[in-house]
Amino acid sequence: MSTPAYAQDVPAVFEELGSRPDGLTGAEVAAARERYGSNALPQAAEETWWQRLLRQFRDPMIYVLIAAAVMTAVLGEVVDTVVIAAVVIVNAAVGFLQEGKAANALAAIRDMLSPSSEVLRDGAWVTVDSAELVPGDVVKLRAGDRVPADLRLFRTTSLRVEESALTGESVPADKQVEPAPTGADLGDRTSMAFSGTTVAAGAGRGVVTATGEDTEIGLITTMLEGVEAAETPLTRSMSRFSSMLAVGAVLLAVLMIAVSVIIYDTGWADVLMSAIGFAVAAIPEGLPAVMAITLALGVQKMADRNAITRRLNSVETLGSVTTVCTDKTGTLTRNEMTVRAVHTRGHTYRVTGTGYAPEGQLLLDDAVVTVHDHPDLARMAEVAAYANDAGVDKRDGRWVLTGEPTDGGLRTFALKAGVRDEAPRRAEVPFDSAFKYMATLDDMPHGPVVHLKGAPDRLLDRCGRQSCPDGGTEPLDRGYWEERIEEFGARGLRVLAAAWRPGEELEDLTEEDVDAGGFVFLGLYGIIDPPRDEVLDAVRVVQEAGVRVCMITGDHASTATAIAREVGLHGSRAITGAELEKATDAELQTIVRHHDVYARTSPEHKLRLVRALQANGEVVAMTGDGVNDAPSLKQADVGVAMGIKGTEATKDAADIVLADDNFATIAAAMKMGRTIYDNLRKAIVFMLPTNGAQGLVIFVAMLVGMTLPITPLQVLWVNLITAITLSLSLSFEPAEPGVMRRLPRDPDASLLDSEAILRIIYLSVLLGGATIAVFQYLQMNGASLEVSRTIAVNTLVVGQIFYLFSARFARVSALRKELFTTNPVSWLCVALMLALQLAFTYLPFMQSAFRTTPVDAVTWLVPVLVGVVVFTAVEVDKLIRRRVG
Repeated sequence: MSTPAYAQDVPAVFEELGSRPDGLTGAEVAAARERYGSNALPQAAEETWWQRLLRQFRDPMIYVLIAAAVMTAVLGEVVDTVVIAAVVIVNAAVGFLQEGKAANALAAIRDMLSPSSEVLRDGAWVTVDSAELVPGDVVKLRAGDRVPADLRLFRTTSLRVEESALTGESVPADKQVEPAPTGADLGDRTSMAFSGTTVAAGAGRGVVTATGEDTEIGLITTMLEGVEAAETPLTRSMSRFSSMLAVGAVLLAVLMIAVSVIIYDTGWADVLMSAIGFAVAAIPEGLPAVMAITLALGVQKMADRNAITRRLNSVETLGSVTTVCTDKTGTLTRNEMTVRAVHTRGHTYRVTGTGYAPEGQLLLDDAVVTVHDHPDLARMAEVAAYANDAGVDKRDGRWVLTGEPTDGGLRTFALKAGVRDEAPRRAEVPFDSAFKYMATLDDMPHGPVVHLKGAPDRLLDRCGRQSCPDGGTEPLDRGYWEERIEEFGARGLRVLAAAWRPGEELEDLTEEDVDAGGFVFLGLYGIIDPPRDEVLDAVRVVQEAGVRVCMITGDHASTATAIAREVGLHGSRAITGAELEKATDAELQTIVRHHDVYARTSPEHKLRLVRALQANGEVVAMTGDGVNDAPSLKQADVGVAMGIKGTEATKDAADIVLADDNFATIAAAMKMGRTIYDNLRKAIVFMLPTNGAQGLVIFVAMLVGMTLPITPLQVLWVNLITAITLSLSLSFEPAEPGVMRRLPRDPDASLLDSEAILRIIYLSVLLGGATIAVFQYLQMNGASLEVSRTIAVNTLVVGQIFYLFSARFARVSALRKELFTTNPVSWLCVALMLALQLAFTYLPFMQSAFRTTPVDAVTWLVPVLVGVVVFTAVEVDKLIRRRVG
């Protein structure tokens, strides 16, 4: 359509679609289906299990190990081949099992579509599968129906549609036949009903203007398909690290081969086995498994705190987030409308408490008041109780609304005031979006009364007088009330008004009776969807961690600004969807640097905002609960969905689901993410000196032409048991002090800084040099090759145990009581490590497999002495850094 359907008159829409109010004929439907296709959303291809399994092998370090396994097989070293292959398979299996099945958000969106529809064809109403709808079909809507396609409404009766999943609106939208202005935001297109939304009240008819992927919800699925899953900072860092390590290992192995063949004329079989041994020594085979297990432990800990992680790497990514983009309704706020203020001619009363729980106080100048002492407040509570069809009840320890959210807020206010609708209702005029009020005729103890509530301008038109604080009346001062209405609106409050008049002469109540006027204007209700109680502290904690918090909502700008100010977000005003629409991508990157609040946004706006932040180098977490949030959640580095009020589409597009819909849980999960990254880094810095030492031993041995102090199979043993036991114990380290008071790490920064690299180098030299020295000393003193190699391996292992004690504390001294109290798992792992090493040394079948031999107890003093030297060296290094820093 040249002009959008929502902005056209109904006859023009019918004409453009080739339809009419009495629907299409069978022939017209067939022609339209041929042209437009089925009213269905596209199917998404799912990743198969074998594709996911093959993906686990895409790692340069794994490529080197696979090559090593092939070469040992060619050389006939069956045991080495089996062990190396087992390492590769175990690593892949751990990643495969932990990652789980890829989610399909598009399937969840398809489930939102209505299965059947009541449609007018060939002059008769028939029920058809919604997939058979075509543009031009005339569809009937009733309360509770799910809208089957995008409809231009041409008949409405008190029609209200729940669109929060699509637009982010806190309350159902009133629908009308009159066209909306061209360029209206999605939430302001009052002449349309959108596919996937739900009819909350009333009835209506509409003509189908779009089906399938051409609908607003279809556009969301198209955006979802176009969003590529971004690599996490950890994945990028590990990929660079693995590539550098693998390339370095291969180049040095080639150099060793060249030196051995050219200078020492060593046989090719021995040279290749030594090169394989070096490559295996340089590659931390246990690192992928340690990473996967550490992340899995983090997943479990986060689940205990109501953050359910669907993708493993997201655990760590949340700890490196620099900007959190959050929806308002249901995330920062409770999604429960609450009366915050009541204004009468004499007073402004403040109402405490949030949500539908009738727990709170009525305050005047911070003093608690009751309706018994304030007649003006009593009248306001009376109208809230009687001109109301909603109910709030306590179920399973939770207050639950039955009816409209705004009416629920008014009902709760009345209950806080102690007023209940106990008098019988004689008649009523239900709320209708055409006249925007509700009126009831109630048999009150002092006589029949008409209670009236609704839009302030409609009630002011029907009132000639206003209530005084003492209960009397005076002429209406419309200008005064319009100023108060503007003040409430500026505070982001949804404003409703209350009025009443005696109804002795009425037997029934009609719209004409209400429009006849004669009402007394009582005052205004200021209503808002309030922030969650814990959000203020959570936002402060996140901001103290150097993380920006941005609000992106489909709600009105004034409401968004008010909530942002209340929860402590930065920014003087909200940027609207209309402003975002006009901005180029380059301009948007500038806008997102300086503004944190965005209102009246569409799904496309949210997606553009996330991309603009990422283009500025931000690591973005996006929270949401509606299907309109799904594309931006998928685009974000970490998508966070609400578990209670979130749609299935949102949950499937997200990486993390909050079981309690609580923004405060994000702050706790961020702390966990930072702790996990710290522990992963500790594990890497702990593991690499072992690899460096082993690589150095083999490299030096080949360069100088000496016998290898440790065999390739013994190298694998040391790598695996230190990874499985000692390295893994670092996953249980608690958070370091001040973890949430430091800035987020640079996502492009190297996994290892200069301090870590220097420590790895000098520890590699220290451990490797000690191992070579011990081996050479034993060889020169007549010890057998098996004894020398056994004690050399023990030296490496015990040196690593002593290093673990120091590595648990990155900068502070390890000589503290926390060494014994904060991580008991580390001591269990040390005990397991020693048990395995004793088995390696003394059990016959282990001796046969690894070519070891029993050694005297006194020989263990040598590894212990080396361990003490290692521990002392690291502690001195930390002391110097603390003094210099």
